[in-house]
Amino acid sequence: MIGPRPAFQPADAHPSSAAPLDERAPAKHPIASRSGKATIVATLIPVVVLFALCVGSSHLQVGAVIHSLVHPGERGIAQTIVWQLRMPRIVLALLVGGGLGVAGAALQSLFRNALVDPYITGVSGGAALAAAAGFSLGAPFVLIPAAAFGGGLACAAIVALVAGNEAANGNLRIVLVGVALSALCSAVVTLVLLHGGPNGGLSLLAWLAGGINGRSWADVGWCAAYLGAGVAALLTQVHALNALRLGTVAAAGFGLRVEPARWKILASTATVTAACVAVSGVVGFVGLMVPHAARKLVGGDARWLLTASALCGAVLVVIADTAARTVMAPAEVPLGVLLAFVGIPFFLWLTRRPVAV
Repeated sequence: MIGPRPAFQPADAHPSSAAPLDERAPAKHPIASRSGKATIVATLIPVVVLFALCVGSSHLQVGAVIHSLVHPGERGIAQTIVWQLRMPRIVLALLVGGGLGVAGAALQSLFRNALVDPYITGVSGGAALAAAAGFSLGAPFVLIPAAAFGGGLACAAIVALVAGNEAANGNLRIVLVGVALSALCSAVVTLVLLHGGPNGGLSLLAWLAGGINGRSWADVGWCAAYLGAGVAALLTQVHALNALRLGTVAAAGFGLRVEPARWKILASTATVTAACVAVSGVVGFVGLMVPHAARKLVGGDARWLLTASALCGAVLVVIADTAARTVMAPAEVPLGVLLAFVGIPFFLWLTRRPVAV
């Protein structure tokens, strides 16, 4: 007897193939082509980093920037600007962009929904709410990611429970529950702002608007630690992500323990998102836009998709943060606001066309 076909069949997975899911390379994305495209994106990173180091309220010549990079021990205005002001911010932009890109790609593969990202599923909202509560209670800044992790994981768990079946309206439920959770978190954050005092309230509001200005190398260190732990855990679930793209029934048929894999992926993405939100505030739409660009470059295989999403996200956020601090210099546009101007039209465009995950 022939069993039922999975509810969704990605274009790059042929049902008659006996190879493992994560070893099937799409015909239109051969390995040489995918590695070449990923390499091109990777080479963009030093270019945008050098550009970001040069521009700002105080413009630096390329030669001065390169000299400062080669001789970090020297004292001078250029060295101070490069190593103490701009470089920590740029490194955090790379981490936040890469982290949100990876989290968005993983969640889209898990839920098989092209409209899902950490913001829409409520993970960012829950993390922001917990972080805001931590700020208002005077918690040490190093503990904020732990609080954000708890809030993000709680929202992720609710979405996972609602999306536990593969009914026809399952994808719609994911988006609706995520939007509802985000609205609830925003309402509670408003209450926190109202009781946070004028100075604390303004600082918290600026943090929630999104931005990585004023960060130091200490912030880079602990953000990288949390982010690295989440990404490392997520990389162990690459095979599970490829299997879940076929649906939970088909994934179970391949021998995957679906529920443990689902929880591991959600916990990993919540950790990554929490680390990003803790240093940047709510920066939405990166996890929505970046996976689609990466999927166009390398296909849907999670081994390549996560890498390409990290690279594309890093490039996007560095460019966006550079624009945020230079468009209205010396004033800054909040990073979350700037990305929303790009992300909302992209989201509306996605809703008008079918997109395979």
